[in-house]
Amino acid sequence: MKVKKYIAPTMPEAMKKIRSDLGKDAVILNSKEIRTGGFLGFFTKPSLEVIAALDPEPLSPSSHEEERKPVFSSAKPVAVENSVYTKRPPVGTKVGMTDRSVPDNSPHLPKQILTIDEFLTVQGVTSDLKSMIVSKLLRRWYQEETEMKASEKLQGWLREELLSIVREVSFGGFEYKKKILNLIGPTGVGKTTTIAKIAADAVLNKKKKTALITTDTYRIAAIEQLKTYAEILNVPLEVAYNQDDFKNAKDKFKDYDVILVDSAGRNFKKTRYIDDLEQMYQFDEDMENYLVFSLTSKYTDMIQIADHFKKIPIEKLVFTKKDETDSYGEILNLIYKMECGVAYVTFGQNVPDDLTEVSPEKIVDLILGEMTHV
Repeated sequence: MKVKKYIAPTMPEAMKKIRSDLGKDAVILNSKEIRTGGFLGFFTKPSLEVIAALDPEPLSPSSHEEERKPVFSSAKPVAVENSVYTKRPPVGTKVGMTDRSVPDNSPHLPKQILTIDEFLTVQGVTSDLKSMIVSKLLRRWYQEETEMKASEKLQGWLREELLSIVREVSFGGFEYKKKILNLIGPTGVGKTTTIAKIAADAVLNKKKKTALITTDTYRIAAIEQLKTYAEILNVPLEVAYNQDDFKNAKDKFKDYDVILVDSAGRNFKKTRYIDDLEQMYQFDEDMENYLVFSLTSKYTDMIQIADHFKKIPIEKLVFTKKDETDSYGEILNLIYKMECGVAYVTFGQNVPDDLTEVSPEKIVDLILGEMTHV
């Protein structure tokens, strides 16, 4: 991105300079009145200082809306008459027609903001989401009176922008307003260990009368693992091989406070797996479904997983294997993309200790944890 400062007696003259220099796709980041000229403080005259920028590869007006479109279920162009400006246009107004966002990895960004841009890249934040965040930071940067004040506030601004993204959805662990909690997801993401951790929390901390059902009949080891946890916690476990078994297990545990269900983990690319889940569970209003992701997975695979499970009503997400990675931007990406909150983050094999109920603040702390300075 090319960022330049212009000084002119009036806004129309400033706009003329900007159009001539940067073209009609330039964006106004900030404008303010200053005093210029004079001698020994006398005879100064008012002028306008305008900060403008040009994105050499501008995003289409609908690009952020497309990124925002939820898997489970933009700013509109604003015309401006460039020849009739009598007042300063709002920050973000495009010199030609529309508002644009800051591009990725721009060498023309202030070095402090470039550091944030690079940090978000390392964390795995998608380019479109990162551009949106950096754009907002850049506008706030140029609205400050001095670079020193802006630099002092920058990390706080970043935190505010991240919180504004994640606060739009629901967070926190299972609240026991419904009887059944289903953990679903592909194979290898840690569903069985996670269901054991939630069961231990329910029994030991929440004092809930708890029962377990597993439909993961494809892996004998998974059944044995859950049986071991059930014996330790002194809770009953039923194995459901088909829809009738599942219904009978639910009826058997109808007087329990909560029934935790471990689903089979199979190849998420096979739509038959999703159809089998729908047929067996017969998802109803007394169930909550949490979709489990491993933080060691590639983001492209996570998006495919989310897309394949979009037929199932997903209340919240669960992220496992936090201890096996230092990159947490995928959490932010999925919250934004799916418009879905997070219930738990897990980080080891210890039951029930390695389980954390999360909040928007905890998610932002997790993402910013590796950022020691800007």
